[in-house]
Amino acid sequence: MKKNLLKCLVYFFAIATVISVYAFTNTKDEQTASVAEEKGIKFIEQDWNQALKQAKAENKLIFVDMYATWCGPCKMLKKNTFSDNAIGEFFNKTFINVSVDGEKSVGPELVRKYSVQVYPTLFVLDADGNPVLYTAGYITPDQLMSFAKEALKRKS
Repeated sequence: MKKNLLKCLVYFFAIATVISVYAFTNTKDEQTASVAEEKGIKFIEQDWNQALKQAKAENKLIFVDMYATWCGPCKMLKKNTFSDNAIGEFFNKTFINVSVDGEKSVGPELVRKYSVQVYPTLFVLDADGNPVLYTAGYITPDQLMSFAKEALKRKS
């Protein structure tokens, strides 16, 4: 009887430990994701008109992330490049940033207008929506910074 009780207690504590570790890990991952979002590029989501109005009002260029939800490199950009501290600080200060799902809402119209062929496509536009610079595919934070600086040179 004591052996059965002891086994039950051991199982109970083992299960309780697993549940506690799982809960702590998930909470930590959510907090990490939240912090990463706070530090990276702040995007206007799917609202093209707001981006144009804000760019004109603030006299800034528009940085566009054209993505698809199923796109692996798009997800990597969000996770590794757009969440970078230095990238976020620079882009949030310098550009109006808009992220558009190319398959929803205003996305298909913009895909046609800007001849988007692959995802992700990143481009910089002036406040009137005229193209300044394009790139496609996954790029690192350093490559994105070089891209941004080249767009600023071309606009000047």
